Amino acid sequence: MTDTIKIYHNPRCSKSRDTLNLLKSNGVEPEVVLYLDTPADAATVRELLRMLGHVQRARTDAPERRSL
Repeated sequence: MTDTIKIYHNPRCSKSRDTLNLLKSNGVEPEVVLYLDTPADAATVRELLRMLGHVQRARTDAPERRSL
């Protein structure tokens, strides 16, 4: 059994589009979550952080980040 690949996708983001295209060009049909339309709940965010090893990740160049 293989694990389902899930991508939290923003169609307006070139890196997100490139990643999705890379997966598909390699025969992978991931589950696509449009996270701007369907935000993750707190439990999902905690699980993703656990899977990433609790490394905090934030874009420092985003306007939203600069305003904090």
